[in-house]
Amino acid sequence: MAVVYIALGSNLNEPAEQLNTAVKAIAALPHTSVEKVSSYYGSKPMGPQDQPDYVNAVLQIQTELSPPALLDELQRIENEQGRVRLRRWGERTLDLDILLYDNLKMQSERLTIPHYDMQNREFVIVPLAEIAPERILPDGKTVAELMQNFIHHQMTVIAPSRS
Repeated sequence: MAVVYIALGSNLNEPAEQLNTAVKAIAALPHTSVEKVSSYYGSKPMGPQDQPDYVNAVLQIQTELSPPALLDELQRIENEQGRVRLRRWGERTLDLDILLYDNLKMQSERLTIPHYDMQNREFVIVPLAEIAPERILPDGKTVAELMQNFIHHQMTVIAPSRS
């Protein structure tokens, strides 16, 4: 079983409920179990500011699904929850991104692991640090080390961790 971290984000149609539904859908995937769920955090949009604030979280799962198969399942869940891509970094009902998959490094047309820009996103690193601060990344840094860049983050806890 691979240990995988997935970022969740939503800013449309009851965002916290969108994340709750996604967590349940991921837990129902074959050969997959949800191990930890971070707190839900409110954050400002990364892209255009003329959209609602986001709710973000990170999950730790264990799965036997390969990275491409997991990506397919996550995109299916996004679509089932009404995901529409109107503009880059724009509003969405649900966004699911594979951050880390064991210690795998891979790059394909569809998928880059570790996530290509996770280290620069407070809405990823803060919830990841909550559930896996000692996690060593493929480059040798720990999540706790990355968290040092976000000590003064502007996010608020909307719902506490359920782990």
